[in-house]
Amino acid sequence: MIIGLTGGIASGKSTVSNLLRSYGLPVVDADVIARQVVEKGHPAYEKIVEYFGKDILDEAQNIDRKKLGSIVFTNEEKRLMLNRIVHPAVRLEMKNEAAAHLKGSPCVVLDIPLLFESELTHMVDQTLLVFVDEETQLSRLMERDGYTEAEAKSRIAAQMPLKDKVQLADAVIMNNGSLEELKDKVEIQLHEWNII
Repeated sequence: MIIGLTGGIASGKSTVSNLLRSYGLPVVDADVIARQVVEKGHPAYEKIVEYFGKDILDEAQNIDRKKLGSIVFTNEEKRLMLNRIVHPAVRLEMKNEAAAHLKGSPCVVLDIPLLFESELTHMVDQTLLVFVDEETQLSRLMERDGYTEAEAKSRIAAQMPLKDKVQLADAVIMNNGSLEELKDKVEIQLHEWNII
């Protein structure tokens, strides 16, 4: 079984990801892979440098994420081109890693923050959403990252609302309580899926 794990900013998705790892489940993290596929020696790196030019490289010839970010956040066409280069490379690497893990494990977790937004549910058998109410999400984000209320609200508003994701998920873990409660809910879900 391939589980697609998703959530929103400050929802507790990373905590759930770590809890799933503690049960011995392999986790393939889309964010980690997105950083790896743009490293020197990877085809996506070559395509990005070819399209954006060598000005986006640092002294060690690695892609300077800030320089590239400043270009793509002000130019929609270039942002879409970057996505056309990076996203297929990420999907391919995730599929390869999932297939490798499934040789030795009955289950693998794909940790994909934008699972629904990027329409990647076809890559998984079950979707698991980590949900938190808006007030909890706001206070956790402000506490975690030191944002003002306005900054935190703008970051939350930039994502698909968690309440909209609930309709799309196969299973939802409510994470408004303590870590102990979260552990219990994860364990119950894994029992429901006959994974543990």
